[in-house]
Amino acid sequence: MDRRRLLNISDLLSLSTLSLATVGEAGEPHVAPVYFAQAEDMRLYFFSENHTQHGRDLGKNADASVCIYPETQSWREIRGLQMRGRVSVVERGPEWDAAWSLYVEKFPFAAGMRWMIKRHTLYVFIPGWVRLIDNRSGLGYKEEWTLP
Repeated sequence: MDRRRLLNISDLLSLSTLSLATVGEAGEPHVAPVYFAQAEDMRLYFFSENHTQHGRDLGKNADASVCIYPETQSWREIRGLQMRGRVSVVERGPEWDAAWSLYVEKFPFAAGMRWMIKRHTLYVFIPGWVRLIDNRSGLGYKEEWTLP
């Protein structure tokens, strides 16, 4: 991955919130904003209650899309990541502990909310396809790649 792409991705992954798109049983789309923390391999971790609409959707269909972008008032500044992949529940164990550390590092307030986290499920989004868009490099500029 070239240095410029890596810098753009790091900058975007430092944002707090992603939009998670899921599909319901009858094919109806749903999108929800969630706080997330990322691992070096671009796995994105988030907490949610499994009875939410997206939690119920993911219980039936693990396919999801994600969009991460900063707010802007100018089309020349539009940039972001669009991703397709799969979501799964992270069970308690080494991956859960590592994800929790990443989450608390990014959101220190969460350390004081362990009681609430116990009522939530930890999910991981594993991207398989990524598109970086960045109008700062020209209108409609984009790069796409797949991940193993």
